[in-house]
Amino acid sequence: MEEVKILNIVAIINEGYSDLVMEVAKDLGARGGTIIPANGSVSAEAMKLYGIGIHPEKEIALILVKEDMVDPILKKLYEKAGTETDAKGIFFTLPVSHVSENILKQYTKPEKQ
Repeated sequence: MEEVKILNIVAIINEGYSDLVMEVAKDLGARGGTIIPANGSVSAEAMKLYGIGIHPEKEIALILVKEDMVDPILKKLYEKAGTETDAKGIFFTLPVSHVSENILKQYTKPEKQ
């Protein structure tokens, strides 16, 4: 099987925007993801300093993708669901040191026999 580097895109968005995030990721080749309900918090100092409010109901999307898919997906996520949108999304990646065979199979071509 070919060597594939997998990264985890983490999207933290306001509640109700996870479908948008998953649609963007799938349109650019992701196979799916996991949505986790969450609650956000921010200190009063941060609200003053950055002039931000907090929407306490959040969703976290975890999306495993091949390394070469990350930049296009992040660029489109910033555009469609970033901090300047109602989704108020923040996005980052985390390294993945091990992944199950079923994930690897989704991103590799079958070897010719």
